[in-house]
Amino acid sequence: MAAEFDLVVIGSGPGGYVAAIRASQLGLKVAIVERENLGGICLNWGCIPTKALLKSGEKFESLSHLKEYGLSASGASFDFDAIIQRSRGVAATMNKGIGFLMKKNKIEVIEGSATLEKGAAAPKVVVALKAGGTRAIEAKTVMLAVGARARALPQIGLEADGDKIWAYRDALAPKKLPKTFVVIGSGAIGIEFASFYRALGAEVTVVEAVDRIMPVEDEEVSKAAQKSFEKRGIKFKVGAKVTKVSKDSKGVKVAVEVNGKAETLEAEVCISAVGITANTDGIGLEALGVELDRGHIKTDSHCQTNVKGLYAIGDCAGAPWLAHKASHEGIHAAEHIAAYKTPNVHSPIAGCTYAQPQVASVGITEQGARAEKREVKIGRFPFRVNGKAVAAGEIDGFVKVIFDAKTGALIGAHMIGHEVTEMIQGYVTAITMEATEEDIHGIVYPHPTMSEAMHEAALDAYGRVIHI
Repeated sequence: MAAEFDLVVIGSGPGGYVAAIRASQLGLKVAIVERENLGGICLNWGCIPTKALLKSGEKFESLSHLKEYGLSASGASFDFDAIIQRSRGVAATMNKGIGFLMKKNKIEVIEGSATLEKGAAAPKVVVALKAGGTRAIEAKTVMLAVGARARALPQIGLEADGDKIWAYRDALAPKKLPKTFVVIGSGAIGIEFASFYRALGAEVTVVEAVDRIMPVEDEEVSKAAQKSFEKRGIKFKVGAKVTKVSKDSKGVKVAVEVNGKAETLEAEVCISAVGITANTDGIGLEALGVELDRGHIKTDSHCQTNVKGLYAIGDCAGAPWLAHKASHEGIHAAEHIAAYKTPNVHSPIAGCTYAQPQVASVGITEQGARAEKREVKIGRFPFRVNGKAVAAGEIDGFVKVIFDAKTGALIGAHMIGHEVTEMIQGYVTAITMEATEEDIHGIVYPHPTMSEAMHEAALDAYGRVIHI
């Protein structure tokens, strides 16, 4: 049987739909299989709707600081249902946009759940169609972009039920606003939900197993973040092992051990943010002999698996579990499939947390560099002495940069503060372009901008800082 498509992409998240578009641009005949909504988790139940919620929270919380700007208003309130509906509306708008892009690029969208069987040039894709029946597809190449789901810990009772124990989907579209929360996990997902619900006045306690919050971040940033969040009223239990989560008529009880001492936290709702599980089960990978690593699909530098004609990208192929990493992999894999000569550029992947304040980072942390016994030069610059930040009333936070002392190469950058997620890409570009301290020192940054702190931090690493 002749191949029906050059490429079938399974999953239409930010990795899958981007890969499909790029493959179509390169002249391939492409189909994409989606079992739920175009855009995947990120667009419908993750990145985009959470940012809509966070913006509503930020706007409401800012009303309590109007006096600082010479302004006043009375009777501030919010409509929780309207906030949720706005978030869902944003997701729906973006979903329609992906549908338009599929039509524009002549990509066939097949609605249903896919499994893989042995095929000729590549695995055969068998789709259980939403409309009923099945469709078997022969393709020259298959790309898995099946993503991941919230991790459950049933052994301690941490399983989402949509009522008293929430995963991210439940937290995005609740029927009512609880007054008290326990959030388990202080990664980006946990911190963002803690930030949003606290902005609306809820009492929030975040539980973290290690000895500091946001443990993937530089230690200085973690400490500064906790201090800022605590100022907003968020409580933390760090170095806390969760031993049991139980439910009763009033809500949940979270049993924890902190420094060997047992205590119980009570709240109306518990939000589980303890990581993800790749969606690699039940799609036929075992029968094909696809190699896995702790549930994630093993791939080479071109996103190829060990099975002929099968690629894997995004969350299902391992860390970092970020939408922009999935998109980048999808484009690279599509170009490799189409025999398009891709530039050999290896960009570092930035991490962003959209709380108040925001956190953004790229490259190695100071403690990571020390562990590798690297000789480094470190610069810092606080926003409290940045003209734009002072004028805007956004003085919390700082920029921290790490240079290799021997080569002058920028190897790490870490920020906390207002809209730093928009600034971090400057350092991503610098690392990708192999910039040294001389390159960054010579850049003329516009004034007044918060990005000037990026320049001053680089100057500070070499004793040339101007404004402190």
